[in-house]
Amino acid sequence: MKVFVLNSGSSSIKFQLFLISERTVLASGIVEKIGEEKSQITYEIQAPKSIKNSFEEQIPDHKTGMNRIVELLTDSTLGVLKDKSDVDVVGHRVVHGGEDFKKPALIDDKVLNAIKENSALAPLHNPANIVGIEVAREVFGSAKQVAVFDTAFHHTIPQQAYLYALPYELYSSLKIRRYGFHGTSHQYVAEKAAEMMNRELSSVNLITVHLGNGGSITAIKNGKSVDTSMGMTPLEGLIMGTRSGDIDPAIPFYICNNSDTSIDEVDQILNKKSGLKGICRQNDMREILAACDRDDSQAQLAVDMYCYRIKKYLGSYMAILGRLDAIVFTAGIGEHSAPIRNHICQGLEHLGIAIDKNKNEALKSGCRELQTDNYEVKILLIPTNEELKIALETENLLKS
Repeated sequence: MKVFVLNSGSSSIKFQLFLISERTVLASGIVEKIGEEKSQITYEIQAPKSIKNSFEEQIPDHKTGMNRIVELLTDSTLGVLKDKSDVDVVGHRVVHGGEDFKKPALIDDKVLNAIKENSALAPLHNPANIVGIEVAREVFGSAKQVAVFDTAFHHTIPQQAYLYALPYELYSSLKIRRYGFHGTSHQYVAEKAAEMMNRELSSVNLITVHLGNGGSITAIKNGKSVDTSMGMTPLEGLIMGTRSGDIDPAIPFYICNNSDTSIDEVDQILNKKSGLKGICRQNDMREILAACDRDDSQAQLAVDMYCYRIKKYLGSYMAILGRLDAIVFTAGIGEHSAPIRNHICQGLEHLGIAIDKNKNEALKSGCRELQTDNYEVKILLIPTNEELKIALETENLLKS
């Protein structure tokens, strides 16, 4: 079975083509800057040997971008398909499933309409995901379409954890509650962690720490998500690249009442101009750490605040779980930044958590253990693979 995994953004299309029976990637790539004067296409094939190509051309819309991807996939030189009909199923990453979707869904008109109805909960993400679905249904006419939801893994969070202390009718009428995100990543690394420990997922308690430009942390008890840092939207929780994370909810009103800033501008501030960028004017952790090495006090402050917030969540989730078997670091910063992992774990020895400096700084790829020997809690580094997880979930749905 050939599974085409699609992650559509407002101005981009990221894709991978899997031969799922062998768990191999045949081709992957991204179309960026859709609708701009010059778009960027990156396309890579894995077999018989790895070849990576980049192109600059005008891609006015998502349909043009998708057709261009098909041209590359079926190209006589660069292609890995004889025809686009060789794609059996398209698996779509959909950010927000609301309370409607607790597992992947085969897309029909009813499902697509329900995804559209949840767009108010993720106005920056779901509309782009919907465009991807509509274009893929048109371009890959013979293929089945499956939606895999970022929120689905978190549907096991209990009511006392997902409700906010607001008038209950706001939940009843507007569905205001914690949904959580990055669920596909948290689930994937949780399953990998259980494999590494030679245990059933249902027997382990984990805290999974997904740190990229966006970041979230999840408490997993007996294999199920029981709390997570992101809330009704991806703004709540950890300090992120450009998002504020947790703040006093009165701050937006204070800004509006004491300046000429509109509520829409406050929304932009909290989502696009805050977080690491707001503190030190940079949101790439590699650049921030380099600035720390130059004794940049604002960069150091940003790192200290970033790691402090994560530590607070670790402590609160340990209290919830009671027993902690492992902490899992994943995603861009979590996988590649030894200084950040070290900073987060420092001072937690009294909780059974200690990171080994040599293991942490070793230049190795793949999954590995980082904890100091004889310490109770494992510290695991597990590269995430959301695209593979979407492909596997898609395959499982069709088999069932």
